[in-house]
Amino acid sequence: MSPRYLALATAAAIALIPVAKAANANPALATKNVVLVHGGFVDGSGWQKVYNILKRDGYNVTIVQNPTTSLADDVAFTKRAIAQQDGPVILVGHSYGGAVISEAGTDPKVKGLVYIAAFALDKGESVQSLISHPAPGAPVPPILPAQDGYLLLDRTKFAASFAGDVPRDEAEFMAASQVPWGVNALGGAVTEPAWKTKPSWYMVTTDDRMIPPPAQQMMAKRASATVIEVPGSHAIYVSQPKAVARLIEQAALGEK
Repeated sequence: MSPRYLALATAAAIALIPVAKAANANPALATKNVVLVHGGFVDGSGWQKVYNILKRDGYNVTIVQNPTTSLADDVAFTKRAIAQQDGPVILVGHSYGGAVISEAGTDPKVKGLVYIAAFALDKGESVQSLISHPAPGAPVPPILPAQDGYLLLDRTKFAASFAGDVPRDEAEFMAASQVPWGVNALGGAVTEPAWKTKPSWYMVTTDDRMIPPPAQQMMAKRASATVIEVPGSHAIYVSQPKAVARLIEQAALGEK
């Protein structure tokens, strides 16, 4: 190769280096917008670790601070978050947040649903109707009697039931900072479940003591969801954010 051609080839290679680095750092995303919906007894701050991973990987992430006062209110909050997005959305729900995304996910912008140890409710179902008749031997969540129409978990049993694999001090803080969960949210029934028309993904948490794993598997199966099983507690999004983010990114890329 002549010196002139060698110089041109070297210059061309150098010019391509920044492009290659950019492509590796920010791959083309099938769906770049992710909306995260929390469940009962907690707020959106629990998503922070998942948020950080998704942001680092190039996603636009919005966290819904739904009040958990009623299913209708929480769906309205979620739909407002969806409306703010500039394109297609992956909608993610944890626990009761699954009921919310099952109803709100019919929005045309929503391209996929991700359930994280969540209630993937069918038409006419509510969280209350599903938990009213637990299977024999299933763990019973330590929900205290309602006060003024709101529910809390027994703080002394919160870690064992909700956050068994979360560091002790973090689990204690979650117990102390609980958000009261409205009985109207618990009893809110889904009208048209989005998973019947949208692709869905489901993370089953095999050490869950809030929603029994067999119940999670049943809901995932009837939703024809892509399922992964992870050993972990109900608070898997806090204790294992990498696994949760990985499933969300799988959904964003449309990988079944």
